[in-house]
Amino acid sequence: MQSNIKKILPHILVFVGFIILSLAYFSPVLQGKQILQSDILHYNGMAKQQRDFKAATGEETYWTNSAFGGMPTYQLGARYPYTYIKSLDLGLRFLPRPADYLFLYFAGFYILLLCLKVNFKLATLGALAFGFSTYLIIIIGVGHNSKAHAIAYMPLVLSGIILTFRKKYILGFVVTAIAMGLELVANHLQMTYYLMFLVIVLGIVYLIDAYKKSVLPHFFKSVGILLAAVFLAIGLNAANIMATIEYGEESTRSKTNLTINPDGSAKKDISSGLAKEKITEYSYGYLETFNLFIPRFLGGGMGEDLGKESEFYNFYRSQGVPPLEAAEASKGVPTYWGDQPIVEAPAYIGAVVLFLFVFALFIVKGRLKWWLVSGSILALLLSYGKNLGFLTDFFINFVPLYDKFRAVTSIQVILELCIPVLAIFGLVKLFNDFEKNEEKLKALKFSTLITAGLCATFLIFRYTGIVLDFEGIRDASWAEGGGQPFVDAIVADRKSIFTKDTLRTLFLVLLSAGTVYLFLKQKLTEGKVVIVFAVLILFDLVGVDRRYVNTENFVSSREVQSPFKPNNADKKILSEKGNFRVYDVSSGAGRAISQNVNDMTSGATSAPYFHNTVNGYHAAKLKRFDELSDFFPFTRHPEMLNMFNIKYIISEDESNQPYPYLNTEANGNAWFVEKITKVNSADEEMLSLLDLNTKNEAVTLTSNINKNTFKLDSLASIKVLDYKPNYIKYESVNNNDGYAVFSEMYYKNGWNAYIDNKESDYNRVNYLLRGMEIPKGKHIIEFKFEPQVVKTGGSIALASSIALILIALGGLFFNFRRKNE
Repeated sequence: MQSNIKKILPHILVFVGFIILSLAYFSPVLQGKQILQSDILHYNGMAKQQRDFKAATGEETYWTNSAFGGMPTYQLGARYPYTYIKSLDLGLRFLPRPADYLFLYFAGFYILLLCLKVNFKLATLGALAFGFSTYLIIIIGVGHNSKAHAIAYMPLVLSGIILTFRKKYILGFVVTAIAMGLELVANHLQMTYYLMFLVIVLGIVYLIDAYKKSVLPHFFKSVGILLAAVFLAIGLNAANIMATIEYGEESTRSKTNLTINPDGSAKKDISSGLAKEKITEYSYGYLETFNLFIPRFLGGGMGEDLGKESEFYNFYRSQGVPPLEAAEASKGVPTYWGDQPIVEAPAYIGAVVLFLFVFALFIVKGRLKWWLVSGSILALLLSYGKNLGFLTDFFINFVPLYDKFRAVTSIQVILELCIPVLAIFGLVKLFNDFEKNEEKLKALKFSTLITAGLCATFLIFRYTGIVLDFEGIRDASWAEGGGQPFVDAIVADRKSIFTKDTLRTLFLVLLSAGTVYLFLKQKLTEGKVVIVFAVLILFDLVGVDRRYVNTENFVSSREVQSPFKPNNADKKILSEKGNFRVYDVSSGAGRAISQNVNDMTSGATSAPYFHNTVNGYHAAKLKRFDELSDFFPFTRHPEMLNMFNIKYIISEDESNQPYPYLNTEANGNAWFVEKITKVNSADEEMLSLLDLNTKNEAVTLTSNINKNTFKLDSLASIKVLDYKPNYIKYESVNNNDGYAVFSEMYYKNGWNAYIDNKESDYNRVNYLLRGMEIPKGKHIIEFKFEPQVVKTGGSIALASSIALILIALGGLFFNFRRKNE
């Protein structure tokens, strides 16, 4: 018993340390503050309607009308029945956000290294190197929570795989099933997809090794067990995955049916996913590779805080700008000079970590090294995107699902996972095999020459002007606005921070090399080396992290939970009864409860917080809405406003205050038309809308409408009796058989229509609205959002949860029985 406690105690202490570190870095959470994340502000606007509905009814709605004319809530934090794996996830994230994500970074990576048989001291060191990697902190700062969530569980998934290949079949199965279940709970399929690449590389390396060692049966047995575990993990998340797949077929990530562009030209590239330009919009530059080693090699982010010592500040002062204004302007200097549209901060892995990685390349042997190096190289090459076109084109054209995801630079998370693992194994080898000290000294010499030599070479480039010109793609526009002296000041600051950070990296490399050298000369013990590297890694990474995410990012919880207040235009609209939509083209003035919030949002993203709108902010809205708004911008095509029942347009008045302009031509919630025009293609359907009188006509690709013309009765009416996000009730009165168009988004996978409680067919008209034949007389028409995918997925999740529990209990019983025997 005591021996077991002694074994467990170090790990308990380590996890307590991770909790303390996570809370210490995000210390404002201890005061009840929350981090202000731009993406989460937008999300809060989009998700408010579904949250309010659940608070009022206790039910989950899987549809919202608050944005883009209506869309499923599957990608807006919807909760599904019987997803017990989600409850486990919430239990693991017991710390206040975002300390919970940092804790998961630490814990997952620590467990991975333990599964690789690394001792707890070095595993702790590796966890610090991974958890404080700058990119992983930055994504928390901007609000990419689901991405951080998915990355945090990646090491745990790899842990289960490693255990299985170590012939711990039952434990490996259970860990893989749970870890993969948690990975899928995070609901960031792009990160999970990239993890699959790393697992495939692992599988290839292990297959080659198994062939060489003649243990192929063990390899294939392990693969079979792992596939079963992944299958079960998918079952645990069945509702979420099935709903996402179903929605994906209708979202902007799916193939378009159009063959023309809004300007009438033919589409050059019709893919099954995103356009190539969208996929590669964020592509890593070759020179940006060195950001991994030198934090501000290409200037850092789009808005660096350079303070009063900068040339930027001096330029402003020379123009007569008061000191306070000049200092404030110097907090957001556009120092980044790479080619990406937006960069918040460099993806810095750390000078110390990369030095140890290079050192490990010389002394670590075997399949682990080749897996990690191959995974790192693949991730780096794919992150170049359009800058390495032949490889990117191959993956877009031939690798399944690759064209579903944008921002190829995100794949560098794989590199940021692999490098710290191999770096720690460099220390593992350093502390073992004492008879190979000469080999280690040679490795130390080469790794020092490479890393320190790079720094020296870049400093030479800096002062000779070779390769590095410090000129960015936006400098011309900056010159137009502020003049060439303005740009010259920015370039001078770019050179300055480049020099400082290169010298900083050189200093850390030399300290790291010196530490290894002193150990090899037996001047430092193993324990002291670990302490020194812990200090160096924390100094290195935390120092850079806090340039971009620090206490200034935190505000009162009220600013995050309830970020907006209605302005005068909102108040007037909210005072009106009825169901209609709002189109906001204003700046959102007066909505933010603080300047912090106001700096991150606009009317287009805050309007869904108060109204049913066609505004919104989401990376995967319905494709048909996206296409319609591209072809017919609402501000230039009144019929689009009318058919969406947009009653108010919020814009600025003469005094630049938000004002609700009344659209008296809005068609209403539903209306009868007299003519249905049938077309033969999506192109025809879209182009027909240009001159369509939506009050009297409708256009459709559907062929199952019984007739093309209907007699209109001037006394006919169709009005709303009840309107909820997932349920709409109408009353129709008409002396003739009629055809009604509803100002609601068509989404067949869930919306069912009923006439007098009898399920009835309805059609898609006007490219994205609902249309329906209604017999004469008085009738009650109901639309109910009843997604079968949620019910089916919930049943599968329940069965999978029961299966996992039974397997885990069976495994425990088997191990207990085997020990007794």
